[in-house]
Amino acid sequence: MSLADRLSLMAAPVFAAMAVLTAFAPSDGAILCAAARGRWVLGDMAPMYLLMTLFHMPPWLRLVAVRWRP
Repeated sequence: MSLADRLSLMAAPVFAAMAVLTAFAPSDGAILCAAARGRWVLGDMAPMYLLMTLFHMPPWLRLVAVRWRP
């Protein structure tokens, strides 16, 4: 497996971890702003990180397809 293949496999888990960390990290804006109570639970950047995770899933899907091929 080449370095480019390994790097392409690293992107999706990194973005998924960033989405989880951003979703559950305390936000200073939510503490200071009373209007922040009605905000979406996932925060500001978590949806973007989830989208990037989905965008970087094809290398994983190809790997699974190759491994499960008879």
